Amino acid sequence: MGHTFHIPVLGLGFTIDTPLKVARYGISSVLSIVDDMLIERIRKFHTEKEGEVFVPIGPGEPDSRARRITAYLNFVNRKVNQQFDELRLQPFEEGSDITRYFDLLPDSSSLKQRYMVMLSVNDPGLKKKMEAELRGDMEKGAVDVNIMSKVDKMNYTAKGDVLGEEFSDALAGLRGFANSDLNSSVILSAGMNPRLYSYLENFKDFYPDEKGRLRKRIVLKVSDFRSAFIQAKFLAKKGLWVSEFRIESGLNCGGHAFATDGYLLGPILEEFKSKRPEMIADVFSLYQSALAAKELVVDEAPKMRITVQGGIGTAEEQNFLMNYYELDSTGWGSPFLLVPEATNVDDETLESLIHSDSSDFYISGSSPLGIPFNNYRKSTAELQRIERIEKGRPGSPCKKKFLVSNTEFTQEPICTASREYQNLKLKQLDELNLPADEYKVRFDTITEKLCLCEGLCTSAYIKNDILERKESKAVAICPGPNLAYFSRVFSLDEMVKHIYGKLNLLQGVSRPSVFVNELKLYLDYLKKDITVHIKNLDAKKLKQLEKFKEQLLIGIEYYKKLISHINNHTEQYLKKLLDDLLEIEAQIKQIVIGTFAEA
Repeated sequence: MGHTFHIPVLGLGFTIDTPLKVARYGISSVLSIVDDMLIERIRKFHTEKEGEVFVPIGPGEPDSRARRITAYLNFVNRKVNQQFDELRLQPFEEGSDITRYFDLLPDSSSLKQRYMVMLSVNDPGLKKKMEAELRGDMEKGAVDVNIMSKVDKMNYTAKGDVLGEEFSDALAGLRGFANSDLNSSVILSAGMNPRLYSYLENFKDFYPDEKGRLRKRIVLKVSDFRSAFIQAKFLAKKGLWVSEFRIESGLNCGGHAFATDGYLLGPILEEFKSKRPEMIADVFSLYQSALAAKELVVDEAPKMRITVQGGIGTAEEQNFLMNYYELDSTGWGSPFLLVPEATNVDDETLESLIHSDSSDFYISGSSPLGIPFNNYRKSTAELQRIERIEKGRPGSPCKKKFLVSNTEFTQEPICTASREYQNLKLKQLDELNLPADEYKVRFDTITEKLCLCEGLCTSAYIKNDILERKESKAVAICPGPNLAYFSRVFSLDEMVKHIYGKLNLLQGVSRPSVFVNELKLYLDYLKKDITVHIKNLDAKKLKQLEKFKEQLLIGIEYYKKLISHINNHTEQYLKKLLDDLLEIEAQIKQIVIGTFAEA
């Protein structure tokens, strides 16, 4: 066993080259392959930094998007392998990277335990033999990639003709990964895209080799058991195995937020834990039959990992989640934004983040995708958005067009964060002659949209000094609310030691349980949802809100019973957890949805 955490994808640019920084130490991370323009520029930067000749792939070249992604992933794979091979040859002495590799491992790792034994051996011959065995058993961290399944616009030729389906953003991105040299995973997030899922069938690396091994694996980021099971069966019928379900808190996470209907993290994990054997058996039966039809034979189910991420903040939470829910790993995302060794956060944004508090992080309507989005009030992109409104020029120039989706005013889709769309929408709003208060609500909703294509890349450009002269310096960043509890810059060693309980970076910080933090976010979400719909509350929406409220109360009852199983926290912590649950429960019970506005 190696590390029991991974670094999830963070925006577009924040983890774009994280594997080059941490994979040699056995730490797995995820980079986004949404933006091939960003990828091409980062490839150029690192290629030239290594003293190599950069051969560009122009946007007008055939299949340029997929080829850019393949070229970058092959570069990263080659460099990580080179770094790792060099590390393994280093002497076991203080200050060497190989010593750092083993120091960073958790004490629970069998490799770490063998390393500690080796250090105590005095016999030179035996010590050398043990060192050789350790070097042979070391593993580098995975270089995984993320595709937002539904960010999948169609693309056009220079003449304006629609290219084939295989050239859509998501399918071309997948092809870029599938054609790469990587032996790793693609994380599919943001829901099911049948066209993308079906396209996986075209690549042999997603099928088992003669020894039953998968060179490329499929990971689904999910927020409930039912949808996970449906997606796994859909893929299994095509002979495709889901190697991991990456369970993410619906609201207590960074980036886009996918709220469940009040289903909380604890009960969701409990369902995965209890139904995991049944799910594996059912999915394997479909998988085996589908492979037989393709003349492939598998005798036993491949491993199916279950991991969780979203708002984990302490070693005690890490250990409890891993042990009680029988998980394979956890994801630690937002705290790594404060680790310059691992992620791309420019100095100005970094300084701002370390002086932020909980009120600076909020779930917004900023995303052009129309999905709730974790935003940061003090980001320079948010300040720029407000400044543009004050100058009478709301909206952003739309250069990359990754998030174009709206055809309300145009034949070809445009982005709701664009200046073009917002101008058209505001003209339409002016013609309605609405009361001032209603006008302001609608105005704010229209102009709240933020350009994420540019803003989520800018920090990587600034940090690596590759921002071009006419480009905006406005940085968009989307941390989870958990970041509010971390208040300084940390080294990689410090953060890893914090995760494993060897160091407490939150000493003296008052922080509720990960479960309570998520519950508070869901309560706020419910209140806001009621307020938005209260004037036009039909029977269907009323039923959905009542179900949401009921699920929150069911979740609280679950947590009350769970307290007796939490054996790695202090009595004071457990008492505070119960008090918090009872307080939130009382608030939820007081909500009468039909009369919420008056209450």
